Amino acid sequence: MSHQNNNAIFLRPRFKMDLNESQQELLEKFRKNLEDDSCKYCCKIVDGHIVIDVPIEENHFWSPQLNIEIAKGEQDKTIVKGLFGPKPQVWTLFMFFHFAVAVSFIAFSVMAYVQWTLKSDYIFALTMVISLPILWIIMYFLGRIEKKPGINK
Repeated sequence: MSHQNNNAIFLRPRFKMDLNESQQELLEKFRKNLEDDSCKYCCKIVDGHIVIDVPIEENHFWSPQLNIEIAKGEQDKTIVKGLFGPKPQVWTLFMFFHFAVAVSFIAFSVMAYVQWTLKSDYIFALTMVISLPILWIIMYFLGRIEKKPGINK
């Protein structure tokens, strides 16, 4: 079994394992275990992709999700790749906010430069250029803080 190197900086930790079972055998084992009545996790299996969610009674907006991809490897071996992270809609919203901050930073930087060159008042643009990286850092740490409750799940 091999693992990719993970550290605390990653907001969406990943893993990778090489197994000596076929893709179909592993998918069948997942189906049996996840369809068992004692299994409390919600899941979807489509082709070689498995999505496992937190149980409904423990689920909230920031609940993590495990995405597993089971791919054929060499000579009856299988590669299992996993990704822990927020649901796709949460991750998309999170990335949209980061993109908006980055675009705003560029726009206000240009605005500050133009206003400075024209010798007009550039205080507001400069304030935004200084505050947007601070906002980005706050958003990063909010993402890390919201990741902590999901670690136990």
